[in-house]
Amino acid sequence: MREPPLTSSEPRITRDGIRIHPREDFAGMHHAGRIAAEILDAVAPMVAPGVGTGEIDARITELVTEAGAISATIGYRGYRHASCISVNHVVCHGIPGSAVPTGRAEAVRADDCLRDGDIVNIDVTVIVDGWYGDSSRMYVAGTPKPYALRLIRVTHEALMRGIAAVRPGATFGDIGHAIQSYVEGERMSVVRDFCGHGLGRVFHAPPNVLHFGRPGTGPVLEEGMFFTIEPMVNLGRPETRVLGDEWTAVTRDRSLSAQFEHSVGVTATGHEVFTLSPRGVFFPDLAAVGAD
Repeated sequence: MREPPLTSSEPRITRDGIRIHPREDFAGMHHAGRIAAEILDAVAPMVAPGVGTGEIDARITELVTEAGAISATIGYRGYRHASCISVNHVVCHGIPGSAVPTGRAEAVRADDCLRDGDIVNIDVTVIVDGWYGDSSRMYVAGTPKPYALRLIRVTHEALMRGIAAVRPGATFGDIGHAIQSYVEGERMSVVRDFCGHGLGRVFHAPPNVLHFGRPGTGPVLEEGMFFTIEPMVNLGRPETRVLGDEWTAVTRDRSLSAQFEHSVGVTATGHEVFTLSPRGVFFPDLAAVGAD
């Protein structure tokens, strides 16, 4: 028998440790998610050749303060920045202002400036009235190569297919399968070492949202669950490694990597996305760089 719609503010935890939020909690998540999205909208013009990733992060720090929010990442496990900025073959957790590793011998750039053709993921998490808004998206600096544009398109489509699978009665395996089957059909790979996560009034909570899997497996989705979906897709193999800074994850084979992330909530009939771009620019305007 289907449970009645959520109306009580009393929290419930499933046997898998996943918090079920009442309907009134959706408003807080929409507010926090919108601020995260507005910040990512605002920094889009900065992603250009010659601009330093540290400069972008400094602006993000200002925007968080201007919005009356708190950065969830500054101070998190010793992290000191308001964003993660991952360039080219950096899969996730790239440190702003750090030189970007290039080449087989771990040579690094002399500075942190973006170069023409770089693809960039910027990940921002804010706290607003106790609620966490978490989102990341891809940008391009200058004119990227056609294969980089294709990687960005496939990664965005993978996220949207994962989100489309979110509804009560579906499973987390359904989400992972929707992403994996599409990405591998495009002859790319899904990173296994990192995943999405539950959130709400905490940064990370159950469940782990895997971006690969088999249909019908894993916990069953219920109305009131909040979590991120954030597939990382590589042009080459899926394996990653973490550099000596203990944050920056890169592809082992040096292939390009891309990621998109939304925070979502399960509703009675499907889902709501909390981190939609107010300007409608979550997906980059590839036409502006010559894409068809």
